[in-house]
Amino acid sequence: MNWEMLAAIGQLAAAIVGIPSIIYLALQIRAQTKERHQSVVNALTVQWGDLTRSFHDNAEFCAIYLRGVQCFTDLDAVSKLRFSSFLNRFFKNFEAMYFSHRDGVLNASLWGEVERTMADVIAYPGVQEWWETRRHWQTKEFARVVDSIIARGDKPLAYSTYTLGELGLPKVADE
Repeated sequence: MNWEMLAAIGQLAAAIVGIPSIIYLALQIRAQTKERHQSVVNALTVQWGDLTRSFHDNAEFCAIYLRGVQCFTDLDAVSKLRFSSFLNRFFKNFEAMYFSHRDGVLNASLWGEVERTMADVIAYPGVQEWWETRRHWQTKEFARVVDSIIARGDKPLAYSTYTLGELGLPKVADE
């Protein structure tokens, strides 16, 4: 055996040993990517739960929210601040979900669920009034998403079965 033959055998052995290592590495990277995506979805779910907790933990805020979605400008200053703070968190949460979807982390069916929820809330005149005052707080890309939902002109139906009159709230037109 000469040196060339030994070198060829060495290269063949390295290839035989290296291919399974590369396959294993690819499988590990794929699993880590899947875990990272699931971790992001779980974090967004926790953020959403934290956000909606303000409804079931605080009846006073629920009343402010139901009045605010009808007409933001009719709220008193403290209620405007509370409603505005909530909607800011609400939209920032949706914005994070939008970018997660755009970047391929949030799949189409989950994004569809998020978009339908956004559309239900955005359809209310008070939310659109608030949006006009705070649109500039969002990224331009996400603002275009919200603007396109507003442009569809969906009817505000999310709370249409609630007896808003019990709170002394004005009814939304076409409800």
